[in-house]
This record gives sequence, C-alpha cells and structure tokens, in this order.
Amino acid sequence: MFKQLKFAHKIMIMPLLALGTLFLLFFVSRFFMQQNDELLLRVKSNFVPALELGWELEKTLTALQHGLQDAVNTADEEELEMADTLYEGFLSLFETGVSNPSFEQESLQHLKSKFQIYYTLARETSLRLIEGENLTEQLIDNLEVMNEQYNGITQKLQAMAEQAKEDVSRSFDATLDNQRRSALFMNMIIFCFAILLGSISIVLGRSLTNPLNKVIYVANQFTEGKNGIRVRINSSDEIGILALSINNMMDKIEQQNWLKSGQAVLNERMRGEQDIPSLSRTIISYLSEYVNAQVGALYLYNECEQTLQLTGSYAYSQRKGNHNAVKLGEGLVGQAALEQQRILFQDIPDDYIKINSGLGEASPRNILVIPFVYEHALKGVLEIGSAYQFTQRHLVFLDQVAESVAITFNSVQARARMQTLLDETQQQSETLRTQQKKLQQTNEELEEQTQSLRISEEKLQAQQEELQQTNEELGEQTRILERQKQELGEKNQELEQARQLVEEKARDLELSSKYKSEFLANMSHELRTPLNSLLILSQLLSENKNGNLTPKQCEFASTIHNAGSDLLELINEILDLSKLEAGKMTLNLEEMSLKGFASYITQTFTHVAEQKNLFLKVTLADGLPPSIRTDRQRVEQIAKNFLSNALKFTKNGGVSVHIDRVEHQNNELGSQFESQHTIAISVTDTGIGISEDKQRLIFEAFQQADGTTSRRYGGTGLGLSISRELVKLLEGEIHLRSQEGEGSTFTLYLPEQLSQESESGQHEKQNAPEEKQAQTLEAGEERHATPLVSASTPEASLPETGIIRDDRHGTISPTDKFLLIIEDDPKFAKILFDLTRERGFKALIANDGAAGLQLAYQHKPKAIILDIGLPGVCGWTVMDKLKMNSETRHIPVHVISALDRSLDALKMGAIGYLKKPVTIEKLNDTFTTIEESLVRTLKKVLIVENDQAVRTSMQDLLSGQNVAITTVENGQEAYETLKTDTFDCMVLDLELAARSGFDVLNAIKMDSTIRDLPIIAYAGQESTKEDKMYLKRYAESILIKDVTSPERLLDEVTLFLHQVADNLPEAQQNKLRMLHGQENVFEGRTILIADDDIRNVFALSSALEEKGLDILIAENGQETLDQLESHPQIDLILMDIMMPEMDGYEVIKLIRQTPKFRKLPVLALTAKAMKGDRQKCLDAGANDYLSKPVDTEKLLSLLRVWLY
Repeated sequence: MFKQLKFAHKIMIMPLLALGTLFLLFFVSRFFMQQNDELLLRVKSNFVPALELGWELEKTLTALQHGLQDAVNTADEEELEMADTLYEGFLSLFETGVSNPSFEQESLQHLKSKFQIYYTLARETSLRLIEGENLTEQLIDNLEVMNEQYNGITQKLQAMAEQAKEDVSRSFDATLDNQRRSALFMNMIIFCFAILLGSISIVLGRSLTNPLNKVIYVANQFTEGKNGIRVRINSSDEIGILALSINNMMDKIEQQNWLKSGQAVLNERMRGEQDIPSLSRTIISYLSEYVNAQVGALYLYNECEQTLQLTGSYAYSQRKGNHNAVKLGEGLVGQAALEQQRILFQDIPDDYIKINSGLGEASPRNILVIPFVYEHALKGVLEIGSAYQFTQRHLVFLDQVAESVAITFNSVQARARMQTLLDETQQQSETLRTQQKKLQQTNEELEEQTQSLRISEEKLQAQQEELQQTNEELGEQTRILERQKQELGEKNQELEQARQLVEEKARDLELSSKYKSEFLANMSHELRTPLNSLLILSQLLSENKNGNLTPKQCEFASTIHNAGSDLLELINEILDLSKLEAGKMTLNLEEMSLKGFASYITQTFTHVAEQKNLFLKVTLADGLPPSIRTDRQRVEQIAKNFLSNALKFTKNGGVSVHIDRVEHQNNELGSQFESQHTIAISVTDTGIGISEDKQRLIFEAFQQADGTTSRRYGGTGLGLSISRELVKLLEGEIHLRSQEGEGSTFTLYLPEQLSQESESGQHEKQNAPEEKQAQTLEAGEERHATPLVSASTPEASLPETGIIRDDRHGTISPTDKFLLIIEDDPKFAKILFDLTRERGFKALIANDGAAGLQLAYQHKPKAIILDIGLPGVCGWTVMDKLKMNSETRHIPVHVISALDRSLDALKMGAIGYLKKPVTIEKLNDTFTTIEESLVRTLKKVLIVENDQAVRTSMQDLLSGQNVAITTVENGQEAYETLKTDTFDCMVLDLELAARSGFDVLNAIKMDSTIRDLPIIAYAGQESTKEDKMYLKRYAESILIKDVTSPERLLDEVTLFLHQVADNLPEAQQNKLRMLHGQENVFEGRTILIADDDIRNVFALSSALEEKGLDILIAENGQETLDQLESHPQIDLILMDIMMPEMDGYEVIKLIRQTPKFRKLPVLALTAKAMKGDRQKCLDAGANDYLSKPVDTEKLLSLLRVWLY
C-alpha cells in the first residue's frame, strides 16, 4: 500500500493524520458545546421564568386570600380595594405566563377562569359579610365553592411549579449527558486515531527500514564476496530506485569481476613454457568452458603459407576434407582473419556442425569467430560454437582476451624462433668442437698406445693379487656360513622341541579341562542325588515328629543337615564357577529396589553380626533412584560374599555398607561408566585387612590371602572368584582398598540400567574347550537318557519297582486320589511315597521312563511327579509321550530334577519345576501345587486382541465348561488385568495397536510375579523372521509359545489348562483329533539328512516326507556345510557319523563354531552301538543319538521333542 509512495508523501502522512484528528476533535467538541448552550438557554429563558412565575402567582394568591380575610375581619371595605389591586396583579402575571412557551396555554386559561370564579365569589362573599349579612345557606355554598376553587388553583400552581422543576432537572441532566458523550466520543476518537497512527507509523517505519535493511544486508554480503545476491524490493520510491541502482552497480561489478577473473585464470594457464599445441588446447578448452560453449577450435596463422592451421580444439570432431588449413577469406574463419573483425553467426543449420557425445549428438545454434591480432599483425583465429545465445558479456570477454592470446602466441613463436637459432648455433659449435677433438684424439692415440702396454702389465699384476685375496675371503665366508648353518639347525631343533612341548601342554590342558568337566558333571549328579535324600531325611529326623529320638540325636541330625547344606552350597559354588567360565550363566533382569536391597542385607546379616558382637550399619545416600535395572539375585549373591568375608575376618568393630551414586568421574572406573548413572555399593570392615601383594590373589578360585595348611580362617576361596565373574556379567567392576591390619573396603560399581543385550549372555566366551566343558556338564547330568522305547507297551505285564512296595498291589479305583512317581533314586522315591501317603494320596512308583509311561497309560493317575535323568527313556521323552497322547495330556505333571531347565519343562506343559536337592518345605509346596491343580476346576484364560471380530472368534473357539475367559483390547489393559487377577494362560496378539505385544512381553519379563504365566503368541498368520527372532529372545526367559492356526491355539490352551479332551465340546475334540492326526508339528519344517548311503537317505526321506517335512540331502561333510549356508531355514539335521572327506564329529564341531547354528538341533546317526558312542556324539555337540537301523517311531518321537 505504501510501497509506491515517495519519501515526502510518507513523511507527510503522519502530520496530516494528526491534523485531521485535531480538526475532528474540535468539531465534535463544538457540536456538544452548542447542544449544552441551547439547553442552558432554554433553562434561562423558559424554565426559570416559569418557576418564578409559579412562585409569584402562589404568593399573590396567598396575599389575596389574606387580604380578603383581613377585610372581613376588620369590616373595612378599603381592604377590598387592596385585594382588587392584588387581583389585577395576579391577572397581569397571567399575561406574562401566556408569552412563556414552557406553559400549556389551555392550562393557563383554565387556571385564569378558576381564579376569576374564585375571586368573584370571594369578593362578593367578603362584601356581604362586611355588610353584616349572616351566614346563610347561599353564603355557605359560596364558601364551599370558593374553597374548592382555591384548592384547585393552589394544586394547579403547585403542579406548574413541579413541572418547571422537572424541566430544569431534565435540562441539567441532558447537559451532563452531553458532556459525558462528548468526553466518550473524544476518548474514542483519540484512542482510534492513536491505534491508527501507531499502525501507520509501524507500517511506514517498516516500509522504510525493511528495504534499507535489505539494501544494507545485500551490500554487506556483496562486500564479503558473495556474488549472485540481489536486492529484491518491489517499490517505486527512492529506496526502490536506490536498490535498482545498487543491483545495476553489482551487475556491473560482477561483470567486471567475471571478465577480470576469466582473464586472470587464462593468463595463469598461459604462463610458463608450453609448446604451441598444448597451449592451443589449453586456451580453447578454457575459453569454451568459461563462456559455456560446447565446441571450439583455434587456428594459428602461418605467414609463409598464408593459411590458418588448426592447432587446438575442444570437443571438435575432425571432418572429412582439408579443413585443418584455411586460406584467408575462405569461410567464416578465413573471412574474419582477412577483415580482422569478429563474426557472429546465429541460427546456423543443423547439418553445419555436430556436437558429439557417447549418448548422441546435437547441433550448436550460434558460432562466434574472433581473430586475435598483435600490433596489427594477424596471429590466429578463435572459433567457438554454442547451443545457447552468446551474451554481451561473453562477447566483451572474448574481445578482451583476444589481445592477450595474441601476445602470448607472439611470445611463444618468438621464443620458438629464438630456440631454433640457438639450436643452430649450438650445432655449429658442436661440429667445430668435434673436429678439434678428432685432431686431438689423433695426437693422443699414439701416446695412449705407448702407455697401453705398460698399463696392461700393471693391471695383470694387480688382478692376480686381487684374485688371490678374493680366494682367501671366499674361504673365510664359507667357514662362517657353515657355522651359521649349524647354529640355524640347532635353533630349528630347539624351536621344534618348543613347538612339540607347547602342543603337548595344550593337549594336557585340554585333557585337564575335559577331566575337570567330567568331574564336575559326575559330581553334579552323583552328589546331588545322595544329598537330596540326606537333607530330607536329616531334616525329618531333626523334627522328631514321632518323639522317639533323644535331644542329642536330634542335634546330631541337625548337624548332619547343616553339614549337608554347607556341602550343597559348595557344590553350587563350584557349578556356578564352572558355568561362569563356560559362559553359560544367564541373567534375569528386573527392577531392584535399593531400599529393599538394604533391608535384605540388614535382615540377613544382623543376627550374624550380633553373634560376633560386631556392629552392622547400612546407609543409603540421598538422591538415589528408587530402583535400578539389574539381576537382583546376582547382586545379592555378590553382596552376600562381601559381607560373609567381612564378618568372618573381623574380630572387633564391625561392618558398614554404604550405597551411593558416583557423583564425580572416578578415574579408576572404566570409560563405559557414566558418573551420574553408576551406583556404588561399598562394604567396609575393621578386620585383618589384606596385604597389597595378596589383593589380586584373593580373586582367583580356591585362593585365600593365607593359603597355608595352618591358616586360621576356613573357606573354599570361591566367593570372590564367583563375584568377579558375576560382576563382569552385570557390566560392573569391583574395586578393593585395603591395608593389612586396618580393614578392607570392597566397592561394587553397577550401571543404573543394565542393557538388554547382557541378559542373553553378553559375557559368553567363544573358546572351544570351555564350550565343550559346559556341554559335558549338561550331558553328564542327563547321562541316563538312552534311545526311546515305544509308548504302546502291553498292559499285561506291569513293571515292578523291585525295591519299594507301592499301592499297585492294593485296590486302585478310578475315583481314588493317587499319584504316579517316576524316579530312579529308590531313597528319594521312598521319601516321595511317604509324603504322598501323608497327604492322603495313593501312589505308584516307576524306576524308569518306560515303566512310568506304561503305568500312566493304564491307570490314568490324577498327577505325576517326574524325574528327568531316568534310565532307558529320559524324562523329556516321557513328558512328550504323555502330552502327545490325548488320554494323558491333561494329567498335571510336576518335574523334580537336578537339571536347571525349568522353562523347557513348563513349555511342555508341566505345572511346576523343582530343582534337586530339595527341602521338606519345597516338597510340601510341590504337593500343595498339585492339590490346588486338582481342586481348582475353573480355569481362567486372558485373551489380548484389539480386533473385535478376532477376539470374538477366539472366545468362541476356547469357550467351554469350567473355562472363564476374560478379553481385553490393548497391552496396557492386559498388564493391569494381570496385576489384579490370576490366570492359567494368556493368548496374546503380537500386533496390538496401542501397545505392541512385544511391549507386553517385556513388561511381563520384568515382573517376577507374573513371569511364569504361560503365554501363547497368536498371530493368525506365519510369523515374520524378525518376529521369530524377538520371540526366540523372550523364550529364553519367559514361558511363551508361537502358534499361527486356531487348531494349534486350541491345542496349546488345553495343554496349559490340563483339560480332558473327552470333556471338551465335540467341535473342539474334532479340531484336536484332526491336528494330532496330521502330525501338525512337522508341517512346514525342514530337515537336512547328511548320509553317504543313498539307501538310508531314500528310506528316511520317504518316511519323513509322509509327515509333511521338507527334506534336504547332503552326501558328505562339506555338502552339509554348504547346504546350511544356502538354506538357513533348516530346523534340524540328521547327521551320519561315518561319512567320507569329513566325518560327522568334525562337521558337528564346525557347525557349533558358527554362532547362528550353535542352537540348531543335531541328531547323530551311527551304525556303532559301542559303549561311549553316545557320549562322544554329545561331546562333539550333538543334541541326541540314534543307532542304526533307525526305529521310525523312536525317530519321530525324538523329532517331536526337538521340533516342538
């Protein structure tokens, strides 16, 4: 709006607006003042006189009445004359009121007639009374009429007075209203004009400052060397003109800079000694690129031949014909040279010249021919072709550089001519010098020939001496080389001996590690099994329930129980250390409350300190987070080791525990620690302390500061070694500060939030011996597992326990409460049998897996207690057989084993898992769990699905008798429901809207109260590779199954709910029968058969393909490895041990060395059946073993176990 105004107009706007505002204020004020003047004039001329007239009339009337009364009272007629005078005055006042417009004339005339009637009657009555006439009725009537008239006049006068007062009041009110309106209007006008003036001043200010700022900014940018920037102002005022001038100035400056820059670069490139062809190519290439041309040529003038020779070109294709030499006046080049004038040829034909490239060709639209002349002498011609229009700037630039090019070529040609003359002079001088040398050589030849004989004789003598010396040196070097060869041979022998010694030591070390692993494996099972009975029986004896033991005998039993517990603790420490060294220890991450941790320390160790008369002080610093994310059990184990050592080695004083955050960066900590997110747990004692030379030793296994046989303090020395390895798992550090005799401080540094990757074994060691050690340890604990037997054993011959007499010889009816105990340890089986009878159950006992299956199929027990390490058929196979059979899959199975594989058992459908050795309390809890499972018939299922239709279909699929189903829509609602209610199973959709299924899994994983809940991840379709990877990670710590069909969903739910298949609705029974009839566990799975015998391959593949399995084949070890790399989806390998090129043991070891195949199931097949073959296969890395010929039923059972 203001952009097109001139400066003078913009400057005049504000004063004119201010002046207009003043005029408007003046006129408004004048208008309201005139209104007030008119109102006041009316008051003065009309209302005030009317008010005064009313007062005068009333006053005159009163005086008239009094005069008449006085005349009657005094009987004086003269008084009547005075009354007449007042009467005349009253009438004259009436005449005055007639001229006042504020009175109503009719009212005045009415008042006047009343007054005349009144005065006539009053004078007549007064006169008659003065004359002495008595009061007659007529006089009385006259008096009444007179009074009536008088009252009417009085009222009328009062009304006139009130009317006048109201008129005066209204006039004054109107005046005040006018004053207020005047002030309001003036304030509004001032306010509006103030806003208007302010807005206009801002707009005007911006219209002035913004363009100036733009001009200043562009000028500064241009001063700093930024070209191409321009002032963008769309206005026609002085600033617009200034901007246009500045833009024009910058255009000219940029053009001058462009010209000067081009000239400077060209001069720089032409500088130095160059030959004519290279100089020509440099010049024409640079000029073509600088003016955005696509083709160019440079011709030099040959004065001798009077032609122009092509010496340089840019993107120019040679054409047929003699066009490399152009005569003067021939073509554009010749004509421009002849006239020494520039020629610009525009809109040239398409076939005139072509610009070629690898992709095609095009024609330039303009050609510019410029001759370059030095001192009126033609030096050459520049010819440039472009697809674009040549601008004036290009033409000026080329005209300017033409002279520089001419000067340069003139210099080069002059230099060439000078060089030619110099070469000729040097050639002549060289010829003369050659002739002189020939003469001198002729003179010297004779002298040389004279001396040659003498020199030859001297040389022969010198050569003979040198030859003799050389022979002596060669002999010495030969002797030196022989000595060096002998020394080298001795060193090689020493190296070979050292290498053999190292290999021998390595074999010894591997053998030692193997012996250690075998020892730990055997000790794990062989010690736990008798300890299990020892602890339980000693505890029963110490309780003395029958009261038949003396106090001393009870004390002995307690001592035996305590000693057994100490031995168990030692075994656990050794096994923990073995697991840590093998990298098989995993973490269970959760939120650990720091206050709860401090309470644990106080509750656990207060009584120990009090027994030794020591103080125990636990302090928490301010500003700590309420909890940290770590493995609570491992942290408590480390703290327990610290405090146990502190209390053991402290005689006086006490122990202090301080928990704080590392506020400042500790230089002793590793770089991975952040001071603001690191927790320090310090344990300080006043004990014996540790000397500096022993501070590293105490962290080694089986080491103490005092390692002599006469040491004062006992212990294995494993606690700190285990703590050190656990701290590595927890991504922390242990620091020790101690002086001998002054106490010690152990400080544990932990991150506040342990990374998720650490939970899956970030501490895992990759070396083969330790991995073999862990495999041997697990294999040893399952040493009794042998190839499968058929589950269809005839019922006619029931197996006998041979040792324990159970209830099979009594009467067992289907209504009895009885348990099946499958346990190979007779002592422990007897303990379980006695506890079962105490709980009111009957019991059957099986010593091995085959007998256990037979009893389960025949008697259908209410529940089963199952050991894993069984002779014959292992516990895993028994579990699989029970759950695959529709008649036994509903039976609750509680596993009691020395193996630490509770999650695997729960996934197969177990209701609980108890690790040996056990206590009476734990066994009682086990029986309580079994009883609750049998009593609680109502099963509760939680369905988490955000799709209403899918949720309804799931509910219809799973609903049945004694099943309560709860449905929720999102993960948050699911987690809140789990925290407030108890469920037997949860069906989870992984693709939730608000909170993904993996978020729910993570929350459950972090919450120890609901971590054991069976979870079925139902996707409704095949899970993606990424989803499977996530599920695999969660499956290592929580109970989860992945299903993709309604049938599998129903099957898994009934498994976890322990429902009897015959009690299900008919539709559900049909789905389960169809599922198990089709061996659905095999569908879509891929198995690799590695065997060199084509007959075995054909037989196995035919049997397995009928079950829906996809089969791949490898004939040797190398093909097996190649198939694995080509088909990573392989689910299991059947590995023949005896194969060419590379046997099965080597192949399995190579497979296990690859991280992604480390957990791939491998079943070994061998024709051997020698003792130790199975263990050898397991040591190599196989998961299980089958001997040839392969029993198909055994093979399928094993496949179900490892593919489930």
